[in-house]
Amino acid sequence: MADLWWIYSKPVPADGRELRTLFLQCCCITVVIGSLFYNWMFASLEYSWHLSVATAVSFSLLLLLTLLLVHPARCVFSMIMPTLGTKQGRKLLFSTCIMIAVVNITPNIISNIKTILQVIKCICKNSSDSLLNSTALLDKVSWEFGDAIQETVDPLYKPMNGHFRFSLLQNNTLISQKMHLAGEKISKDFSSVEVLVKDSIRVANRLAAGFSTVYLCFQSTWYLKNYLTDLRFDNFYITKKLERLATDRRAAHLLVGSSKKLLRPTGLKLSWEEVMLCLVQAMLVTVALMLMLVVVAMDHFAFSVADTVVRKAAQLSTVPITLNIKYKVAIGILPFVFKIIGHPSEELLLRDFKGTYHHHLTFSSARCGVSPPTAPSPSVLLALGLLFCILYASALLEPFARRLCREVAASFFQRQEERRALYLYRKLSRRH
Repeated sequence: MADLWWIYSKPVPADGRELRTLFLQCCCITVVIGSLFYNWMFASLEYSWHLSVATAVSFSLLLLLTLLLVHPARCVFSMIMPTLGTKQGRKLLFSTCIMIAVVNITPNIISNIKTILQVIKCICKNSSDSLLNSTALLDKVSWEFGDAIQETVDPLYKPMNGHFRFSLLQNNTLISQKMHLAGEKISKDFSSVEVLVKDSIRVANRLAAGFSTVYLCFQSTWYLKNYLTDLRFDNFYITKKLERLATDRRAAHLLVGSSKKLLRPTGLKLSWEEVMLCLVQAMLVTVALMLMLVVVAMDHFAFSVADTVVRKAAQLSTVPITLNIKYKVAIGILPFVFKIIGHPSEELLLRDFKGTYHHHLTFSSARCGVSPPTAPSPSVLLALGLLFCILYASALLEPFARRLCREVAASFFQRQEERRALYLYRKLSRRH
């Protein structure tokens, strides 16, 4: 591994063997990065298959030529890997979390809301149909009641017609059509809002991912530029070159006396600035985690409400309606005479009618096309949990990622590292 890294970090291969080794290394890196780039564009950013393949192939060929021919580009590309553990890498992971939420959690919430709306639509339709059908009972009652009126004892008191009709039955189809059109309009409006939100978030996420990728490359280039041009930049480490230089000049005590200000790049000790940086970045990750937990809680809440609504709607029993009619017709015999003499008047009963009618109002039906509620996916929650674990790890290990960037730059430009070690040694000597 040391020999392979030495060949990879050299400015120019020494012979044909090193050139072939470098070419194979660049080919392997290009294949891996191209595959990851295609999967990122197609699965995460939701670009089309043809565009993802064409972009991944073009990017892979360009990357192969750049890595093979440009030595500083190899250094910048190698520093991109540890730079993923810094703030820019976390931005890419945040973009991935947002896309997972948009592609998986948001449609699940909308699907459960649609289920609730379908149940409400079904209840309204069935209850209105049942209520309108109850007019048939009233029509039946009216005709029987009219027949009872017609059947009097004496034709002298028989009315011309005791029947009447209800016209509400004629509007049953019209009301059903209006309810169907209203439901279709709500569904279209809901679908249009869903598409608009998903498209907006998708475009914003693509822009954020593209900007983060470009800025990631820019940050690595900026670090290399400062490393090569500024001897003071990120130069407070006790490296092996500095230890060798101090030992050769018999000044090892300089490193011992400055141990509080200098750090070893391979050690676990952190400066106060690095500790504060870790805490701030961990707090930002916590805020993002709280926001994502709100979205996950909304998903579980929508599923719980939809599941409860579907189960309760299936358990809705029919409401019985009982209509009691009592009808009595009597004629008082000379009521004013009996009133004068103070006796109660006698009545002649002409007709007595009693009827009891039953009907049931229904609120749900098996014919309603209600889609079952969709439970939150455990795999999505697991993926989000792993991503946030990586985010917390990168926030806490960001100082070590910066140290690794420095080690990569030092391995590619060893003469510059010697100059930086000499500069730091002279600075410590002046202080001493």
